[in-house]
Amino acid sequence: MKKTLILFICLLLLKLSFATHILIPMGATQIDHLKAYGITYWVVQNGIEASWLLNYRGGSFITGYSKDIEKKCIVRGVSYEVIADAKANSIYNYIAQSDVNMDRIKLEKAPKIAVYAPKTYQPWDDAVMLCLTYAEIPYDIIYDEEIVRGDLSKYDWLHLHHEDFTGQYGKFWGSYRNAGWYKTQVSEAEKAAAKLGFTKVSLLKLHIAKTIKQYVFSGGFLFAMCSATDSYDIALAAEGVDICANMFDHDAADPNAQNKLDFTQTLAFQNFTLVKSPSQYEFSNIDATRTRRIKKNKDFFTLFEFSAKWDQVPTMLCQNHTSIVDGFMGQTTSYNKEFIKPNVLILGELKSGNEARYIHGELGNGTWTFYGGHDPADYQHFVGDPKTELKLHPNSPGYRLILNNVLFPAAKKKKKKT
Repeated sequence: MKKTLILFICLLLLKLSFATHILIPMGATQIDHLKAYGITYWVVQNGIEASWLLNYRGGSFITGYSKDIEKKCIVRGVSYEVIADAKANSIYNYIAQSDVNMDRIKLEKAPKIAVYAPKTYQPWDDAVMLCLTYAEIPYDIIYDEEIVRGDLSKYDWLHLHHEDFTGQYGKFWGSYRNAGWYKTQVSEAEKAAAKLGFTKVSLLKLHIAKTIKQYVFSGGFLFAMCSATDSYDIALAAEGVDICANMFDHDAADPNAQNKLDFTQTLAFQNFTLVKSPSQYEFSNIDATRTRRIKKNKDFFTLFEFSAKWDQVPTMLCQNHTSIVDGFMGQTTSYNKEFIKPNVLILGELKSGNEARYIHGELGNGTWTFYGGHDPADYQHFVGDPKTELKLHPNSPGYRLILNNVLFPAAKKKKKKT
């Protein structure tokens, strides 16, 4: 009996000494950075313990070994390493050193994701839907009707499709007012607003913007790109003010609208000036698209480095295999820094152009992140252009920033140092 017990203990110790983990490196050796996020999301979604190793080999992920996880990595073409328990502990000990700008963050709960997009959306029109689909991360599509009836509370994370929250239909009137798709969009929007009890599309969009703001305040995570960023803040600032010309809402805009804007209601921007012309494809001077003079080969932005041990959120949002990200344009390409509120955190900027590309802030118990540009893998995307094939861009650092935002709500974050 004694010999059997000793043998059992020896076998147990031997097994423990060879206990293994799966490390998903996120540096230059990773074959498919984007699908690696999907693997990690799946691991957390299935209740398996995982960690995000901030600043370690590009922000790697680690979890206990299982054949199912290894098989998923192989099938999806994600680079991985099987390492012994001793090696994992060595990594943890190194990361924990006070003079090393790294940290280990446990991932606890996969966020439930919603994308705010119209029913007539095209998946290739939105970078977030493209990369969620490519990474195989599940999401629901919701729109005005779902938000009005209160469905937003079901979700942890919300992305805003390239929406115009001002009710000016993206300022496409000047170039596309005779296009069939534009006329259909206007007709459907007006019918939807009436159905939901609003006399104007702009009033419906304001209601949606305020509901989303309350969602963030209550603990939600908001992410938006391109025109959904500045048009959102403009709508909040213009509450009670008619900024829409008659071709948008069938009556004249308030001639004194600029002086009536309330910048205390916005998340990110202040002191901006509206672009009143209905023929100009621009909302305000928040966006630098029409004023920047930057050649394509000089268009990039740099990510800031934060303290991994004390500033976990911005560190997570900036995880990448490079600190320099190629620029890309959109209706809203970048933000003039002079109109960004002082409490907003700039995560990425083009310093020579005095413009921010990637910004973040807190509101109540929640957070928001705005990201300029339309498609990180398509420098200048036009209406009708073919969709981006992400299998051709599996290592896109610009797309990684989107997926950082998707995953960081799963993290168990430490309290800030006081």
